[in-house]
Amino acid sequence: MTTTGRRALLTAGVSAAAAAALSGCTSEDPVPRKPSAAEVRAERVARAEAALRSRSVTASRTLLERYDAALAAHPALAPRLSPLRRSVAAHAKALGEGGTTVRPATASPTASATPIPVKPTASPAPVAADPRAALRELAAAERTASDAHTAALVTAPPEYARLLASVAAAGAAHAYLLTEGARS
Repeated sequence: MTTTGRRALLTAGVSAAAAAALSGCTSEDPVPRKPSAAEVRAERVARAEAALRSRSVTASRTLLERYDAALAAHPALAPRLSPLRRSVAAHAKALGEGGTTVRPATASPTASATPIPVKPTASPAPVAADPRAALRELAAAERTASDAHTAALVTAPPEYARLLASVAAAGAAHAYLLTEGARS
């Protein structure tokens, strides 16, 4: 074999090796992989939990807006309502305010997480002109939120269920403090 023949063979071999290496470096799979049943099930569970968290946060945010409206309408109630409002704000944050993240079971293992935003609530109902009636309305809103958190316990994962139970119990205590507790 001549020198020219060896060089041509060497050049062809290097070119073929480079082409093979480059073709293996693509970021796309030629055939997308189908998610396994476990991945599909995990995604479904994650989406259900994200929806549950969204509903729970929405219930707490709606209640927080009711407190804000009551405080704006009746500033004299601030000493009584402010501690309860702070508690409700802490509950909304603890329940997952800001959305939760679900990683979809897709063909690409590097797929980014899909945030599920918390939907803004509608404007709160008007506050009664009478402070006592406003407190009764706020107590009813506390009971409604507490009932929503209690109903969510059935489908919540264990750790989140404990949190929901605590928040529901606090809501029931707030309702008592807003109505019966004032009579003592």
